[in-house]
Amino acid sequence: MSANRITIAVDGYSSCGKSTLARALAQALDYLYIDTGAMYRAVTLYTLEQGIDPHDWNAVASLLPSIRIRFESAAGGPITLLNDRRVEDRIRNMDVSRNVSPIATIPAVRRKMVEQQREMGRAAGVVLDGRDIGTVVFPNAPVKLFLTADLEERVCRRQKQLEESGKEITALEIRRNLLERDYIDSTRSDSPLRKAHDAILIDNTNLTPIEQLAVCLAIVKARI
Repeated sequence: MSANRITIAVDGYSSCGKSTLARALAQALDYLYIDTGAMYRAVTLYTLEQGIDPHDWNAVASLLPSIRIRFESAAGGPITLLNDRRVEDRIRNMDVSRNVSPIATIPAVRRKMVEQQREMGRAAGVVLDGRDIGTVVFPNAPVKLFLTADLEERVCRRQKQLEESGKEITALEIRRNLLERDYIDSTRSDSPLRKAHDAILIDNTNLTPIEQLAVCLAIVKARI
């Protein structure tokens, strides 16, 4: 499969395992993985650290020239760096999760992130995951996957992820956060979350990560 290196777009709802799948695909194919969600989380973290209201579009936009995001390779996958500071763990905290969707609705932020994503993914052989990869960032990607799962399964996955990192959050708070993010992501005017017409829908409610990877690798192989 290395002879024809392509762009793979992975979109879907929060806590559907987009990053897990994208990382695994990139590793299996020896592709570059670009965590676009981490980029929006990094902008959110910087906004909060500066004491800026995430709903103040103009104030957030004024911060963008001061924000530099890049990824550093590591054994467990790429590490997010915000202005050369490692923030991979910090951007997964609930204060960032609660505010990332409002930040991601800001047109200036989306334009800046899409510009950077296209630059990083210019060379073939990349896997990107997010909300608008197959519809906006790389609408001509040869492989587009759209992930979904039952809400309660997503809550369980998110809670387990947080507990493993030492954070105790109630299932109720997680459920509210996911529902709010789903609504904001799906109804925003700029690049809303939606399935591309040619994306392959994958409901992974009852799939293990290994099973899901096998399904998606078969799809990639068929397209190549």
